[in-house]
Amino acid sequence: MLILVLVLLLAIVLGGIGFAVHILWWVALAVLVLWLLGFVARGGDRVGGGRSRWYRW
Repeated sequence: MLILVLVLLLAIVLGGIGFAVHILWWVALAVLVLWLLGFVARGGDRVGGGRSRWYRW
């Protein structure tokens, strides 16, 4: 009985980790899309020597 409980607990933990990783992939994809949109939208900005600035620092 103890082994069955441990196996079920392990399955729940690994399932939760898999779900969290799946959600993090979607979050990373959304951030990448937003970053690319910002990169394209700021393409017209010129700094000093004519180079395009792709960051906000």
